[in-house]
Amino acid sequence: MENFASFPLLSLIIWLPTLGALLVLACQNEKRIKIIALVTTLLDFLVSLWLLVGWVNDGSMQFQENIAWIPSLNIHYHLGVDGISLFLVLLTTLLGPIVVLFSWENVKDHLKAFMFLLLVQQTGMLGVFLSLDLVVFFIFWEFTLIPMYFLIGRWGGKNRVYAAVKFFLYTMAGSALMLVVILMLYWQGGSFDWMELQKAPMSTQFQTWAFLAFALAFAIKIPLFPFHTWLPDAHVQAPTAGSVILAGVLLKMGSYGFIRFNLPLFPEATQLYAPLLATLALIGIIYGALVALVQKDVKSLVAYSSIAHLGFVMLGVASLTQQGLSGAVLQGVNHGLATGALFLMVGMVYDRRHTRLFSEYGGLWKQIPVWSAFFIIVVMASVGLPGLNGFVGEFSILVGAFQANPWWAAIATLGVILAAWYLLTAVRNMIQGPLDEEKNGHLADLNWREIAVLVPLVALFFIIGLYPNFFLDKINPAVEVLLQTVQASPPPF
Repeated sequence: MENFASFPLLSLIIWLPTLGALLVLACQNEKRIKIIALVTTLLDFLVSLWLLVGWVNDGSMQFQENIAWIPSLNIHYHLGVDGISLFLVLLTTLLGPIVVLFSWENVKDHLKAFMFLLLVQQTGMLGVFLSLDLVVFFIFWEFTLIPMYFLIGRWGGKNRVYAAVKFFLYTMAGSALMLVVILMLYWQGGSFDWMELQKAPMSTQFQTWAFLAFALAFAIKIPLFPFHTWLPDAHVQAPTAGSVILAGVLLKMGSYGFIRFNLPLFPEATQLYAPLLATLALIGIIYGALVALVQKDVKSLVAYSSIAHLGFVMLGVASLTQQGLSGAVLQGVNHGLATGALFLMVGMVYDRRHTRLFSEYGGLWKQIPVWSAFFIIVVMASVGLPGLNGFVGEFSILVGAFQANPWWAAIATLGVILAAWYLLTAVRNMIQGPLDEEKNGHLADLNWREIAVLVPLVALFFIIGLYPNFFLDKINPAVEVLLQTVQASPPPF
């Protein structure tokens, strides 16, 4: 076990996709490019599963790697994983082969560039979740913008360039202040290391400004209301694979940043601004749901549903309770699985009909029953049906929110009702009613490749929903350690 612990497993997980990307660049045959991308992402997922081997449920940072990178500036290549980041890493590596397999026949031009960008994007996202040095974290954080910018701007929809530029400028602007604060933290604590900085003395005033700067970058990425305006454009214009990555992983970088950095580094400011975060989260829950209700485009509906669902995640964070924070971590994973599956299913039917308007559908159950059955299951997972993954996360968040403020839970419960309303409306418009559109009468049902894409996600809906303790047993100890840090600091009022 000692030899296993000393193996640079985290580095292998991060850089394996980059190795695959370089192999893709060197290959000229399209079929081989697809195989290289699929094998690389599958291998990365299998390697990441080794994190579960020998995992200790004690809340500690595990599988650490710490190498001096730029000694003169005290910058270290420091990696680690705990219960807060573990399942986000596994979610990222799982979605890798899924989006590659989905794109197998869907990407018709510049396939090499597309697969290359998917693979290097994987490296960037994994680096964000595993970095414990703030400089290394920031490099990975910023790097993820580049592949996604090109994925949207080159393979997106009609207004793809506008959406790509808007996505890049919004997220880049938010990150600028974060870099300034990272430099100030080095001046304050003499280190960029996350573990060392938690021990550094910081005044309430410094914590306040640092908290707000970090919060802006993370709020834009989530996106938290009112910083959400880039998201619908990016989601709707992105290719399906881009939408899955965006919803499944990139948005979680924001909530992860709040949990990993804002709470332990700035505990006094966290207690001060938690009610504001909860208020913005609740507005996002209701606003996202109401706007989703009036959408005429199914992909737009799913995009606005992300604002509502991630409002729940941030409500759990703002509750500063064990149940709320653990639920937020798990619900982040649940949202990645369910919303990623929704975008995949929208992409599948769009490839057949080349429209996403509800008015063009109806009665699909009669023509494509396999797709319709999957669609119902995915919608139920997003709604939070007991027995599926969404229920576990939402229930934990509501319990934590109730402990913090009963009114928060009451308002959030209204969001649950609205979510059922707009998602079941989508089911009615898509698969129920008469099959009266002639073009829908010629649709082909799912093929083996599309079924293979959906089965792992649907299986996880039931596994998480029926056996949540397997996941919570690993999340809870890390959350307990985090809350001890926050609660050890007296509130600044």
